[in-house]
Amino acid sequence: MAPKRGGKGPVVAGKKKPEKVTNPLFEKRPKQFGIGGALPPKRDLSRFVKMPKMVQIQRQRRILKMRLKVPPTVNQFTKTLDKNLASNLFKMLLKYRPEDKAAKKERLLRKAQAETEGKSVEAKKPIVVKYGLNHVTYLIEQKKAQLVVIAHDVDPIELVVWLPALCRKMEIPYCIVKGKSRLGAIVHKKTASVLCLTTVKNEDKLEFSRILEAIKANFNDKYDEYRKKWGVESWVPNPRPRARPKTRSLPKKLPRG
Repeated sequence: MAPKRGGKGPVVAGKKKPEKVTNPLFEKRPKQFGIGGALPPKRDLSRFVKMPKMVQIQRQRRILKMRLKVPPTVNQFTKTLDKNLASNLFKMLLKYRPEDKAAKKERLLRKAQAETEGKSVEAKKPIVVKYGLNHVTYLIEQKKAQLVVIAHDVDPIELVVWLPALCRKMEIPYCIVKGKSRLGAIVHKKTASVLCLTTVKNEDKLEFSRILEAIKANFNDKYDEYRKKWGVESWVPNPRPRARPKTRSLPKKLPRG
């Protein structure tokens, strides 16, 4: 007889699956990723990493400088001294770098020995580079500075953005060089925003006058030109030309008649 509708058919005897033999010494336990459990699988966490605030500000500032037009007073700090003239200038500045701690200790020791022996000690101050924003500003206002050297990467730029205008007003040669760390190395500091020379030795006057002439031609004489030149946008959203969408070529309509 046929089975009833909706009922189960006769059970057909099938082959039983062989039971898997397990070793009783090794107990199967599921992985637990909690504390003291198994190590979690490696995941890509790059987009979840929170960068330090300083790095975020640096990247935002870089993008802003690339996207916005830079005003002329700030853009003039991108025009720096060329490599050959800068190397000659730094050679000159290194001759007049102030003494470090070791040299000062040695000088004071010699001075003390001379005083104990009853000898006269020279009181003449050596010619050295002047540094410090307030000190250099005072020397410019008093027209005692002969050359002012400004770093191009001072942060914030508002500290030195007015110095070129002051130097031009006081008719003092100024120049902008790359690297506040290079200026700091001359005066035994990490960084220095501005340096100035008040005088030089007689044997260096000829070379110093040549450097001044080149600096005047590059900066003081071109100040009006720099004041009118805005910074050009260097950021390009998509340097590649945009591909035009392909259009199906329709058959031309033949003229009637």
